[in-house]
Amino acid sequence: MSILLAAEVPGPAKISRAMGGASLQACLACGMCTGGCPTGDIGTPVDPRKMVRLLLLGMENRLLASDMIWLCTMCGRCTVYCPVGVNMGDLVRAMRSELAAAGRVPVNLQKVVDLALESGNNMGISQEDYLDTLDWMQEELQAEFGSKAEIPVDKKDARILYVINPREAKFFPLSILAAAKVFHAAGESWTLSSRYWDATNYALFSGDDKAGAILVQRLADEVERLGCQELIMTECGHAFRAIRWGPEQWLGHKLSFSVRSIVQLMAEYLQDGRIRLDPSRNSEPVTYHDPCNLGRKEGIFEEPRQVLQAAVTDFREMTPNRENNYCCGGGGGLLSLSEFGQERMAKGRVKIKQIQRTGAKIIATPCHNCVDQLNDLCRHYHLDVKAKNIVELVADALVINGKE
Repeated sequence: MSILLAAEVPGPAKISRAMGGASLQACLACGMCTGGCPTGDIGTPVDPRKMVRLLLLGMENRLLASDMIWLCTMCGRCTVYCPVGVNMGDLVRAMRSELAAAGRVPVNLQKVVDLALESGNNMGISQEDYLDTLDWMQEELQAEFGSKAEIPVDKKDARILYVINPREAKFFPLSILAAAKVFHAAGESWTLSSRYWDATNYALFSGDDKAGAILVQRLADEVERLGCQELIMTECGHAFRAIRWGPEQWLGHKLSFSVRSIVQLMAEYLQDGRIRLDPSRNSEPVTYHDPCNLGRKEGIFEEPRQVLQAAVTDFREMTPNRENNYCCGGGGGLLSLSEFGQERMAKGRVKIKQIQRTGAKIIATPCHNCVDQLNDLCRHYHLDVKAKNIVELVADALVINGKE
């Protein structure tokens, strides 16, 4: 049974605008998109070809009322395989936007968006708890590198504003410490914000365009308030996609400053000699998972590999990789949809097989959602492998003033 309530389904006008009639009409019904979709053996399969057929046949109501819209991770692999380039990710996003406008978003996903709007972050962390966590991590940083090392907050005219995923502040503060170590080693001028510091934007998944605009504007306002030159995003694929794709879609203009992932910045540090790494500190075999939003959607393929090859001694590629890489199965907001937990694990079976073939013990990936999904998969399929963010491996390998 669909998780959506039986009610009148919104019209397809926005879907048509998002896709363009020519793109839909160009569909050859060849099935290449479905062949490229790693849905796994799940009860309600996602069939991209079926989606397009239903739209072409004027059966939008049937499609919009199905679980298929929410089971799709919008990973974009189907589009890579499509000979005419029908963009299924944009299609699904447009359909979700129609449902969001009608108040038809699944409850658990909507709660994440609402909490971000109300509290400033998607986990409802208070400013006091957030700042206490930063103070704690600064103490750890100074214990290792001395009193001059700091985690600055609201530092005016810093070169970069760094924004994080709330899971770091709540559950994984050592990720914040790892980034601080890298910035310290590079001699970077950086700051965090005390106000709006949440990089995530689950409105990208829910289809709520108004919420997406608000969340993007908050980050843009913080860059301006603090006088920073660049916004650096934590390792979060959808957050990076939202801040790169969202401004023109939601605000109607490009941002006045550059936006990069911390992985891109670390690659630059290495190239410029601003940080030095000792890869022997990470001796276990490491493989790399390309996050769909960072890779297929935004083209960030080589920088993560450059960083990993400098930070670890045994790097092993998955096959396939880069734009052909399989989605982990947790994207598109599925991590927030507990009602689809079984389907989410089934979607990841193909990814587990990929990982097993490498023989790696660590899966590096620059996306917090992917880390959560991959660790869930490893537990579910009893695989003795751990997922980690790249910044953690870099921090472990840092050499500062001859000191490891």
